[in-house]
Amino acid sequence: MVQKVTMSGSRSHPSTPDGRYFVVRGRLWRLSNPALDEATRAELVSELMSARRAVRDAKGDRVATQVARRRVDDAKTKLGERGPVWWDDGAPDYNRHMVSNTPYADWFETV
Repeated sequence: MVQKVTMSGSRSHPSTPDGRYFVVRGRLWRLSNPALDEATRAELVSELMSARRAVRDAKGDRVATQVARRRVDDAKTKLGERGPVWWDDGAPDYNRHMVSNTPYADWFETV
Protein backbone atom coordinates (compact mmCIF):
# COMPACT_ATOMS: atom_id res chain seq x y z
CA MET A 1 0.00 0.00 0.00
CA VAL A 2 1.29 3.46 -0.90
CA GLN A 3 1.52 5.84 2.01
CA LYS A 4 0.19 9.32 1.29
CA VAL A 5 1.74 12.47 2.71
CA THR A 6 -0.79 15.15 3.53
CA MET A 7 0.45 18.63 2.84
CA SER A 8 -1.29 21.88 3.73
CA GLY A 9 -5.02 21.60 3.28
CA SER A 10 -6.30 18.32 1.91
CA ARG A 11 -3.73 17.70 -0.82
CA SER A 12 -2.18 14.28 -0.60
CA HIS A 13 0.99 13.10 -2.32
CA PRO A 14 2.34 9.57 -2.60
CA SER A 15 5.47 8.76 -0.66
CA THR A 16 8.03 6.25 -1.88
CA PRO A 17 7.94 2.75 -0.38
CA ASP A 18 11.18 3.42 1.52
CA GLY A 19 9.72 6.58 3.10
CA ARG A 20 12.46 8.86 1.81
CA TYR A 21 10.51 11.04 -0.63
CA PHE A 22 7.06 12.24 -1.58
CA VAL A 23 6.08 13.08 -5.15
CA VAL A 24 4.58 16.35 -6.38
CA ARG A 25 3.90 16.81 -10.10
CA GLY A 26 6.34 14.00 -10.92
CA ARG A 27 9.21 15.36 -8.83
CA LEU A 28 10.74 13.72 -5.72
CA TRP A 29 11.02 15.79 -2.55
CA ARG A 30 12.89 14.47 0.48
CA LEU A 31 10.83 13.81 3.58
CA SER A 32 11.92 14.81 7.07
CA ASN A 33 14.11 12.47 9.08
CA PRO A 34 11.75 9.99 10.78
CA ALA A 35 14.26 9.54 13.62
CA LEU A 36 13.58 13.07 14.92
CA ASP A 37 11.59 13.03 18.13
CA GLU A 38 8.19 14.71 17.95
CA ALA A 39 9.16 17.72 20.11
CA THR A 40 12.21 18.47 17.96
CA ARG A 41 10.21 18.01 14.76
CA ALA A 42 7.47 20.35 16.00
CA GLU A 43 10.01 23.00 17.00
CA LEU A 44 11.75 22.81 13.62
CA VAL A 45 8.47 22.92 11.68
CA SER A 46 7.44 25.97 13.69
CA GLU A 47 10.75 27.66 12.85
CA LEU A 48 10.34 26.72 9.18
CA MET A 49 6.86 28.26 9.03
CA SER A 50 8.09 31.40 10.78
CA ALA A 51 11.00 31.66 8.35
CA ARG A 52 8.66 31.24 5.37
CA ARG A 53 6.48 34.07 6.70
CA ALA A 54 9.64 36.17 7.07
CA VAL A 55 10.48 35.54 3.39
CA ARG A 56 7.00 36.69 2.44
CA ASP A 57 7.20 39.77 4.66
CA ALA A 58 10.68 40.74 3.42
CA LYS A 59 9.51 41.25 -0.14
CA GLY A 60 11.48 44.13 -1.65
CA ASP A 61 14.16 44.10 1.05
CA ARG A 62 17.13 42.17 -0.38
CA VAL A 63 19.01 41.73 2.91
CA ALA A 64 15.94 40.69 4.91
CA THR A 65 15.01 38.24 2.15
CA GLN A 66 18.49 36.68 2.23
CA VAL A 67 18.34 36.33 6.03
CA ALA A 68 14.87 34.79 5.89
CA ARG A 69 15.83 32.36 3.13
CA ARG A 70 18.86 31.28 5.17
CA ARG A 71 16.49 30.55 8.07
CA VAL A 72 14.32 28.42 5.77
CA ASP A 73 17.37 26.52 4.54
CA ASP A 74 18.67 25.98 8.08
CA ALA A 75 15.31 24.62 9.29
CA LYS A 76 14.95 22.32 6.26
CA THR A 77 18.51 21.06 6.74
CA LYS A 78 17.88 20.31 10.43
CA LEU A 79 14.67 18.49 9.47
CA GLY A 80 16.70 16.37 7.05
CA GLU A 81 14.93 17.65 3.94
CA ARG A 82 18.15 19.21 2.61
CA GLY A 83 21.85 18.67 3.19
CA PRO A 84 23.30 15.28 4.08
CA VAL A 85 20.88 12.38 3.76
CA TRP A 86 19.46 10.92 6.95
CA TRP A 87 19.66 7.29 5.83
CA ASP A 88 22.83 5.28 6.21
CA ASP A 89 22.63 2.53 3.59
CA GLY A 90 24.67 4.44 1.00
CA ALA A 91 21.73 5.01 -1.35
CA PRO A 92 22.08 8.18 -3.44
CA ASP A 93 19.91 11.24 -2.92
CA TYR A 94 17.28 11.88 -5.59
CA ASN A 95 15.82 15.00 -3.97
CA ARG A 96 14.29 17.31 -6.59
CA HIS A 97 14.81 14.76 -9.40
CA MET A 98 12.01 13.83 -11.74
CA VAL A 99 10.77 10.46 -10.53
CA SER A 100 10.84 9.13 -14.11
CA ASN A 101 14.65 9.50 -14.10
CA THR A 102 15.21 7.54 -10.90
CA PRO A 103 14.93 3.95 -9.65
CA TYR A 104 11.45 4.91 -8.37
CA ALA A 105 10.07 5.23 -11.94
CA ASP A 106 8.52 1.75 -12.10
CA TRP A 107 6.95 2.16 -8.66
CA PHE A 108 5.48 5.55 -9.63
CA GLU A 109 3.81 4.11 -12.73
CA THR A 110 1.73 1.87 -10.43
CA VAL A 111 0.62 4.64 -8.06
